[in-house]
Amino acid sequence: MTAFASGVVLSLAFEPVALPVVIPFAVAGFVLSCRRLRARNGWLPGLAFGIGFQFVLLFWMRAVGTDAWLALSAAESVFLAVLGSLTAVLTRHRWWPLWVAAAWTTIEVWRSGWPFSGMPWGRLAFAVADTPVADLLPWIGGVGVSFVLALSGTLLAWLVVGRGRERLVAGAALAGLVLVALVPLVVPWEPSPESELTVAAIQGDVPGNGDDILYDFRQVTQNQVDVTTRLAADVAAGTEPEPAFIVWPENSTAIDPFRDAQTNSAIWAASRAAGVPILVGAIVDAGPEHVLNQGIVWDPVTGAGDRYTKRHPVAFGEYIPARQLFTRQFGRLAEISRDMLSGTRKEPLDVAGIPVADAICFDVAYDDGIFDQVSRGAELVTVQTSNATFIHTDQIEQQFAITRLRALETGRWVVVASTNGVTGVIAPDGSVVASAEPRTQAALVERVGLDSSITPAVRIGPWSGRFLVALTAVGLLLTFRSSGLPYGRSRKRQRAEDGRSGAALAVSATTTDEGHDRGE
Repeated sequence: MTAFASGVVLSLAFEPVALPVVIPFAVAGFVLSCRRLRARNGWLPGLAFGIGFQFVLLFWMRAVGTDAWLALSAAESVFLAVLGSLTAVLTRHRWWPLWVAAAWTTIEVWRSGWPFSGMPWGRLAFAVADTPVADLLPWIGGVGVSFVLALSGTLLAWLVVGRGRERLVAGAALAGLVLVALVPLVVPWEPSPESELTVAAIQGDVPGNGDDILYDFRQVTQNQVDVTTRLAADVAAGTEPEPAFIVWPENSTAIDPFRDAQTNSAIWAASRAAGVPILVGAIVDAGPEHVLNQGIVWDPVTGAGDRYTKRHPVAFGEYIPARQLFTRQFGRLAEISRDMLSGTRKEPLDVAGIPVADAICFDVAYDDGIFDQVSRGAELVTVQTSNATFIHTDQIEQQFAITRLRALETGRWVVVASTNGVTGVIAPDGSVVASAEPRTQAALVERVGLDSSITPAVRIGPWSGRFLVALTAVGLLLTFRSSGLPYGRSRKRQRAEDGRSGAALAVSATTTDEGHDRGE
């Protein structure tokens, strides 16, 4: 029960409650639930914790279907069950707070990339947007921040169970960790923009109830055109500054703009009216069985140019792994008639002569795509997203919070264009400079900085995760060597040693009794 309650408490750290102060207490509750158990039993409180955490955190998945919510939440809970067994093992070693914190972060890294590209939602670092801990992000990245938060929880657990000198050491270690986490407040990462430009983000809204992008997909595209055309009129009238380029959201067109004449004509009309490039979010055909989800730079003179393809399509939402197997078992999946292919681009887009890192929807939750583009010269980040499916849920706030953290982590301005929310402009310190109300039409026109400096977090890249995986392995090895059965010696050898020890004790007791009888 403690494990389940701790999982529910951890979910409160994220939107819509957004109470990150609970993180150390939730992690401590998890650790205390698994401590003193064997590996074969540790998975039970781990699973209970995962159910409490994931089923609440991912409640928004019910917008897709109750079956989707149950399946995804259950799958993610299994990772916490594995962590429960790891924790049961690692707490046998005297340095267990370090090993368990490393294991926690290792599990986050693992489930963020596997299977089917993983599901990063619920990483501890994603809950810290408005806390002093967020200032660590440009220095050690999201993986590093998750480790610090997990360590705060394991040290808190040690403080609870420690005795005498151990408790003093645990308290000192926890105080030291807090002081280290606050260092960036004194020595913050300072962005160093070399220039500025004006960018516009368009939110055209979705017809009907707003949660079905295909309900009237042509009107969705027309809405983008209408808002862009109105912006062009305002620019001509002098009431708005002229942007260097315009960002449209993902699924600005749900039909291939190169094959559909009406859509192609509409994009050309908007581009020529604005007189500047538009980064268009489009679904593009890639043969009879596949599609691409792309951000296309559409120039008012030369037309379609540079493209970014979504790197992390959603499994069972945008493509079906092992299609024949799963569609046979779950007929509803057959509604996804074509599989979306993954992009591999690492270079930034060239938009109006500016190197821009693009991310499409859930891409923003993954480290690799944005890090690859920023490390290769991107001076600005754009996020094209269509959260229409989840517009009546808390998912849109959770994703926007993750996007704010990417601004901090990369030291870049981030421009977000969503079909009907949340559209916004975010500064490198994570502050929201401008945002549009969900389910409205809006054109956000803002001045943003361009920065080519690279934060330590981006330079470290995936190596922080790899280091923590190795650290977890070291912890397991040391624990196996120090704890014996069932991790070091064989059961047969252990039973033999136990038998010899028992016989020796019996002989000793007999000898002692005989000595007492003789008065010795």
